[in-house]
Amino acid sequence: MPTSTAANSGMGRRRRSAQNDSSPNYQAKRQELLRTAAEVFREKGFERTTLNDIAERFGTDRASIYYYFASKKELFQALFHDIIVDVLDNNIAVAEEIIGSDEDAPEKLRRLVGQQMDSYEKNYPFVYLYIQEDMAQLQLDSTSWGKDMARKTKRFEAIVLKVLQQGVDDGTLRSDVSVQLMSKALFGMVNWTHRWLKPGMRKVDAKQTTEAFCTLFLNGARAES
Repeated sequence: MPTSTAANSGMGRRRRSAQNDSSPNYQAKRQELLRTAAEVFREKGFERTTLNDIAERFGTDRASIYYYFASKKELFQALFHDIIVDVLDNNIAVAEEIIGSDEDAPEKLRRLVGQQMDSYEKNYPFVYLYIQEDMAQLQLDSTSWGKDMARKTKRFEAIVLKVLQQGVDDGTLRSDVSVQLMSKALFGMVNWTHRWLKPGMRKVDAKQTTEAFCTLFLNGARAES
């Protein structure tokens, strides 16, 4: 057996053994690696990022990365499987609570935007990676968990559409613009923040962004009295 093949086989066995390791030290190191990788993917994009880039930022060598993940794609997938799916679940749970409240549609929209922006800030940069990257191009939308993520995303979008329709029906939101277009405009504003919003910015944060977006959107979307 060639030396390189034997080495790869040995690393594979070590990695499989490590993946069954539930020790706090291993898990903490793995989570730290995922966070570091997320920062690099966020800055450079999936295609331009190399394992060497991640290893350098992590303060180790490429060979050490293989102890945790077999490839760049496996590492990237772990970000979604281990972290982002849980974030989406929480976002939907909060959105379900909001839509079930007795508040009017404009206030529900304000809370939904605030919840999203707060989630983006608290879970930076993980959720922004989902927005930033093309899952179809990376062939991640064909996996079982990728399909599940797509369903969760559509569920959240459906909640927003339902709130917009409620506003049109009860007269708090204008009816001369389709709810589909209003939804695209709202998501366009919120999701575009992946290009410029970063926790710790001095001039703007999630709360300020929410207030600005809701002022701009709702002033245009409210029905004239």
